[in-house]
Amino acid sequence: MLIKNIRIIDPDKDFIGDVQVKNGIISALGVDLRYDGEVYDYSGYEYVLVPAFTDLHAHFRDPGFTYKEDIFSGSMAAVKGGYSAVNLMPNTKPVCSSMELVRDVQDRIKALHTIFANQTLSMTKDLEGNDIEYLKVLKKGEILFVTDDGRGVNDDAIMEKIFNICKEKDICIMAHEEDARFSSSDMRLAENYMTFRDLSLCEKTGGRIHFCHVSTKEVVEAIAKAKAKRLQVTCEVTPHHISATASEANYYRVNPPFREQQDIDVLINAMQKGLVDAIATDHAPHSAEDKLNGSPGMTGLEIAFPLCYTKLVMGNFLTLPQLVNLMSTNPSKIMKLNKGKFEVGMMADFALLDLNTPFVIDSSTFVSKGKNTPFNGKKVYGKIIKTFIGGRIF
Repeated sequence: MLIKNIRIIDPDKDFIGDVQVKNGIISALGVDLRYDGEVYDYSGYEYVLVPAFTDLHAHFRDPGFTYKEDIFSGSMAAVKGGYSAVNLMPNTKPVCSSMELVRDVQDRIKALHTIFANQTLSMTKDLEGNDIEYLKVLKKGEILFVTDDGRGVNDDAIMEKIFNICKEKDICIMAHEEDARFSSSDMRLAENYMTFRDLSLCEKTGGRIHFCHVSTKEVVEAIAKAKAKRLQVTCEVTPHHISATASEANYYRVNPPFREQQDIDVLINAMQKGLVDAIATDHAPHSAEDKLNGSPGMTGLEIAFPLCYTKLVMGNFLTLPQLVNLMSTNPSKIMKLNKGKFEVGMMADFALLDLNTPFVIDSSTFVSKGKNTPFNGKKVYGKIIKTFIGGRIF
């Protein structure tokens, strides 16, 4: 495959030229390349080609909640949103608390021949916050991440043990920071207190931690101090937490909740300074009934790039290469994937973008089973025209 006469952008490149693909890998970059096979010439189109996105935080609800989403609908939603890789959370039914379940999910997604998916392992058995015996028998390098997403580990002693086990086995902790003592009264304190605790444990143990869906200015400031100490800390921000305040989103329920303008300002400033490592969707599809009954979360994969491009690039906060770094290059590096840049030898996963034509978000057109979003009817820019994965077009 040869893609010709297209503007090619990653964190280090911005030029009009060609990219050649052989056996799913970038084989050449340049201008006026020749190729005997399939040729896609974008002369006359004002499209942009970027590395396909990698999502560090998504819920496909499979097994157990497939009426909300399943591996096929989730994978198709990812492809439609320009994603070629996702990192899946374990709060399914049963909870992914064993390597057998982890491998089952990964094998079933691999059989679809679409995206790459990494299934995370729960940090405690069934996310109940106490049993960690199965972590002790993991082989070094057997799993990338363990996580408590959806329910923080509230026992300090248990969490310290998890840090020590994960350090020994070279596993990164992905933390959902919510102190249950404050969940019903003050969700800002809930996120802040548990983040402060885990930063202290990270420093004490020398372990690695990735903070999910960071949303408060206090947490950003604490993470900045931890990075200045060179602790092994990374963090993600969601598209929705930078796109609207609580009142602007009509207090739509997500967890952590939509915050205030001062929080958004601090989050964006942290992106500008390179303190935020990734933008992750926290793709959380629900049925209409479950959403009415209070389930937190929103469907995110199909609208993540348009929301971020409209807010951050058109708002003159970030450049497109900086946004690509946050949505593709950095998260791919964190997931240890050979993708996220235009370099010979890297995976040929790309997103073709129309940055100039506005469109209105319409959740009825989502391929995800989840139609739950507070951004229905919002005018945005940054439409995904095609997604290329390993030389195949979707």
